[in-house]
Amino acid sequence: MRNEESAIQVVEDFTLPFAEIVGQDRAIQVLKRSLATGKVAHAYVFEGIAGCGKKMTALAFIQAIFCGTGAGCGHCPSCRKLATQQHPDLHLLAPDGTFLKIDQIRELQRELALRPFEARQKAAIIDDADRLNPAAANALLKTLEEPPGNAILILLTSNIEGILPTVLSRCQRLRFAPLPLASIEAWLLKKGITPEAARIAAALSGGSLQKALEIQDEDVLQSRKTFIEQMTALSLGEITPLLRGAEELAKDKEQAVAMLDLLKTFFRDLLLLHGGSTDFINCDLAPLLQREAGRFSLDEIMQRIQFISQAQQALLRNVNTRLALEVLFMRLAAR
Repeated sequence: MRNEESAIQVVEDFTLPFAEIVGQDRAIQVLKRSLATGKVAHAYVFEGIAGCGKKMTALAFIQAIFCGTGAGCGHCPSCRKLATQQHPDLHLLAPDGTFLKIDQIRELQRELALRPFEARQKAAIIDDADRLNPAAANALLKTLEEPPGNAILILLTSNIEGILPTVLSRCQRLRFAPLPLASIEAWLLKKGITPEAARIAAALSGGSLQKALEIQDEDVLQSRKTFIEQMTALSLGEITPLLRGAEELAKDKEQAVAMLDLLKTFFRDLLLLHGGSTDFINCDLAPLLQREAGRFSLDEIMQRIQFISQAQQALLRNVNTRLALEVLFMRLAAR
């Protein structure tokens, strides 16, 4: 009983490094328990949507491990360096272009093989680990099996299916849930975002704090409104504006994927209206939703959601961006 009470007390001591992380209590409790019991795994996979706190949690976890006081005090030299991601024993890896490449993994292996500069061990955070190319993933396997110098590796991913099963089998998996929309809204309000912008951004975020932060900007909200209005006004009888719109949006593929995601929420709101609900996401576009709901049947709305999803998948497969958007816009314009 005393050992259990002692472990609980140690868990409570690790509050500080995790204090700013929103809505991931379950994952954090698992990590705190491993710190308290000394059963820290040598490799982890943190899986969850982009912007849900995976990297922030990984940094907090390493802060608690590296801390000079042993509890992630936030004040010692180690904690201060980790706060700015400048600790010499922390190695951050992200894709070089489209993929994480074998040369990056080999360089990481060389770094991890060296003695730690300040901490008791080294740590590495590999972002977008689903983008390891096959050669890089295979090179990483040996390191995951036997990390040099008892190093800790944390792989982050929003696409668990993109990671080789052999890599997953060597890691402890920890699932990060999409954040509760109420938590995102409350966090935005604390940061001084206006209530209306916070409400809309949280509703459109899909549980991603990162996405909510991007959306809450007044210019972004206005761009979204303008884009949706343009999409609902598409007509095959006026092909020039349709092609011009596709050309403009194709200039930034990542932005195109994001805007299509917002457009998809608009059509999902139309489904809610057909079902008699007014609890929709795009609450500031209620008049437009009411108007468009009368133009489409349920099957037509479902079909348009499918068209948008297919276009997004095509863009992620690196097809011709402009062509994919032109096809989508013509499908949306057809009746």
